[in-house]
Amino acid sequence: MIEHNEAGRQITWTENGQTCVLDYDLSGSLMTITRTWVPEQFRGRGIAAQLTRFALDTARTRGWKVHPVCSYADRFMQGHPEYQDLLA
Repeated sequence: MIEHNEAGRQITWTENGQTCVLDYDLSGSLMTITRTWVPEQFRGRGIAAQLTRFALDTARTRGWKVHPVCSYADRFMQGHPEYQDLLA
């Protein structure tokens, strides 16, 4: 299940006591995705994609633009044209 800690600027997914995370900074209406991390044993299951999609959908809902500093988030956005309008 995905949880959004707005105060901590973090989106998380917890599985078997392990936390997968997407970190971001927010400056005005600019979301900068700084890190996406999934423990090795959970990689390849699409968790990072779900965290990224949640972040991007949140940005869209709130009217934010997105600067993907994280290489995973950058590749995700480049590969999903439906999110191109969010690029800062």
